[in-house]
Amino acid sequence: MKTFKTTFDTYNWDETLQSIFSKTAADVVRALGNSKRDLEDFKALISPAARPYLEQMAQLSQMLTQKRFGNTMQMYAPMYLSNECQNICTYCGFSMTNKIPRRTLTDAEILKEVAFLKQKGYDHILLVTGEANKTVGIDYIKNALQLIRSHFSNITIEVQPLDKEDYELLIENGLYAVLVYQETYHRDEYKKHHPKGKKSNFDYRLDTPDRLGKAGIHKIGLGALFGLEDWRADSFFTALHLKYLQKTYWKTKYSISFPRLRPHSGGLEPKVEMTDPDLVQLICAFRLLDEDVELSMSTRESEVFRNNIVHLGITSISAESKTNPGGYAVEPESLEQFEISDERSTEEIATMLKSQGIEVVWKDWANNWQ
Repeated sequence: MKTFKTTFDTYNWDETLQSIFSKTAADVVRALGNSKRDLEDFKALISPAARPYLEQMAQLSQMLTQKRFGNTMQMYAPMYLSNECQNICTYCGFSMTNKIPRRTLTDAEILKEVAFLKQKGYDHILLVTGEANKTVGIDYIKNALQLIRSHFSNITIEVQPLDKEDYELLIENGLYAVLVYQETYHRDEYKKHHPKGKKSNFDYRLDTPDRLGKAGIHKIGLGALFGLEDWRADSFFTALHLKYLQKTYWKTKYSISFPRLRPHSGGLEPKVEMTDPDLVQLICAFRLLDEDVELSMSTRESEVFRNNIVHLGITSISAESKTNPGGYAVEPESLEQFEISDERSTEEIATMLKSQGIEVVWKDWANNWQ
C-alpha cells in the first residue's frame, strides 16, 4: 500500500538542503509574485536569500491570514495525563532514562483537571501522554475520551502512534484531531535521538498520518522539533508531507506547529540554532504556501515573541500551559516535560490578543457525539 514513505524515499536530505541554499533573490521575488505557490517557491521563501524580504513576507502572510481566518485566534490548553514512557528520547524530560517520579492520572484526577480548565473558559483540549503502551495504551485513552467528551467541543491527542483500527475506535469515542510530530525527517539523526523504544521505528512514525487519514480523522497536526537538525530541510520535508496528505486525504484538515528545543530534565543543546527571525520567516513561508492550513504556537516561545507573531499567520495559541500530569489542579509541582517560556495566565493572554484587535475564539466547532 502506497504511503508517504514512497514519496519521501525519492528525496535526498543533502541534495534538498543544497537546493534550498542555492535559491537566489530572483527565486524569492518570483515566489512572492505567484498567486499559487509550490514547494519550489517554499524552498525559496525559507532560504537565506529570502531574509531581506522578511517584511514583505510578513505583510503578505498577515493579509492572507486575515482573508481566510479573520482577526481571530483559537485558544486551547494541553492536559498531560501521564509521564510514563517506554522510549529513550534525548530531548525529552519524560525519557525512560530520566530518574523521575512517574504518574498517570486517575479518572477523578482527570476530572479535577477538566474542572480547572473549564472554569478558565477552554472548550478545545489537547490530551498528552508519554508512550507507555501498558499503562497509557488504547484502553486508557479511550476511557479518558469517554470521561471528558461531554465537557469539550473539540478533543485532540498527542500520544504514541497507533494502528488504523485504534484510531477508528477513538474517533467513535469523540476524538477530533491527532498531533504527530516526526521530530526530524533526517533518518540517521532520528536514530541517534531515539535509540530505544517503539518510537525508534522511523518508518512507523512517518506513516502514522497515513493511518490517520485512512481512519477518517478530522484533523492531523504535523511538525518537526527544531534544533535536532537543520530547520530548513526539516521544514521542507514537513511541507512535502503536508502536500502529500492534502492530496491523498483531501477531506481532512491540517495544522502545523513550530516547537523549538526547550530546557528539560536531562538537557540537550540544539545541534542547529533556530533564531527568532528564522522562526518568523518559516511561519510566513508556510502561510504563503497554504492559505488554509492552521498554524499553531505554544507557550514554548517567549511572551515578547508571541505578542509579535499573533498577526503574522498564527491561528491557534495555548496559554497557562502545564507540561506535567496533574499540573493544573492535582499536583502542580511534579516534573515538567519541558520548561515553558510564556507563563502568563489565560486571562492575560486573552487581554493581550484583544488589545491587538484579535477576537479570542474559545469554540469554533462542535462535534456531533455529545
